[in-house]
Amino acid sequence: MRSVDEQLEIVIDAAVTPEPVRVGISDALGLMCAEEIAATKSLPGFHQAAVDGYAVRAVDVGGSAGLRRPEPRDDEGGAETPSASRDHTLPVVGEVAAGSQKPLRLQPKQAVRVATGAPLPTLADAVLPLEWSDRGRKRMTPTRPVGSGDFVRRPGDDIQPGDIAVRQGAVLGPAQIGLVAATGRDKVLVYPRPRVTVMSYGLELVDVERDPGLGQVYDVASYVVAAVAEEAGADVNRVGIINAEPRRLAEVIAGHVSRSELVIITGAVGGSGSDAVQDVLRELGEVDTTRVAMHPGSVQGFGLLGDERIPAFLLPSNAVSALIIAETIIRPVIRESLGKKATGRRAVRARSLRAIDSIGGRRGYVRARLMRDADTGDYLVESLGGVGGAPAHLLAGFAEANAMIRLPEGVTQVRPGEIVDVEFLQQRS
Repeated sequence: MRSVDEQLEIVIDAAVTPEPVRVGISDALGLMCAEEIAATKSLPGFHQAAVDGYAVRAVDVGGSAGLRRPEPRDDEGGAETPSASRDHTLPVVGEVAAGSQKPLRLQPKQAVRVATGAPLPTLADAVLPLEWSDRGRKRMTPTRPVGSGDFVRRPGDDIQPGDIAVRQGAVLGPAQIGLVAATGRDKVLVYPRPRVTVMSYGLELVDVERDPGLGQVYDVASYVVAAVAEEAGADVNRVGIINAEPRRLAEVIAGHVSRSELVIITGAVGGSGSDAVQDVLRELGEVDTTRVAMHPGSVQGFGLLGDERIPAFLLPSNAVSALIIAETIIRPVIRESLGKKATGRRAVRARSLRAIDSIGGRRGYVRARLMRDADTGDYLVESLGGVGGAPAHLLAGFAEANAMIRLPEGVTQVRPGEIVDVEFLQQRS
């Protein structure tokens, strides 16, 4: 029996990263950058006001070169200080809005009213915040001084020409998207979301549009697995039931392999018809079915199909087993293909509120409800059945769960009050 960690190492090593494509920056969020993006211009490209106020020469309002002042606060009043008084009252000779392309020249002993982001008039070396003045429109009296360079954004303060704005391999979050836009580009080369094809096999299966007859059940597992893959960041194509005679089955699977970076077939292990689909898969590549030391989901398979050796996962048709395998084995592969640093779910240590039994020699995954103690801030977790509790194959308990308890292979029992490892599941509003 293979350990969970051994199985993960095998499948992650086989992960296929899609070929880079160029996309609009609005579609690049969460993807890994496939190129190095350098700035060709300074950002900002001109001296601009950092706050609403007055463009001035610092010396004209009682300041001096290099004098630094704290940021203004919205609640500050205009009380005078000994270093700035009516002796420094200046005429306001103009106003500049953000985006203005009309150049202004400031003369000594003058002020120009400016908005945040507005270009500074020539000779101005500081901006006096509105809060540090009497807010006059025709004449302005400062209530405190500013130093040269105060509240001014200089050319290149953010990015200099030649600076690397986004590095190759970086995952494009909001800040990175903004930096790409700041370089004047509307497209970026990225590694796209891996294409994942989900199929299901089983003579007992019917799709949800039909009413199952005697001995038939709905195809649930393929919907569950497709949802896990999509939530992990994949571009998912759920094909549905592929029951067919062997030759036709091989054609269908081969066609989808050629258009995928990852293939998942539920019902391909553990069922009465699984041998037939495995025989077909072995004609298309290498397939290994094994037991992994975990519960639920011990029986599973993995292979490499087609000339491109596309990873293929063989899962049972039981929805909960398929869900656990998808979360613990397949999700990390998808996250690896996306270049994510954290391929697994976030995990915390929590105090168990209930006794839990586990199967010796297997890593147990138990659906659970994770909570926080309002007084201490400690995490508390309540098992919702599964290993040693309610039957592990029931899906309803997972619908109420927001976490999974992860029990090591050597643990067979957890007593109330003991500390366990807990993985977060998708957050629900």
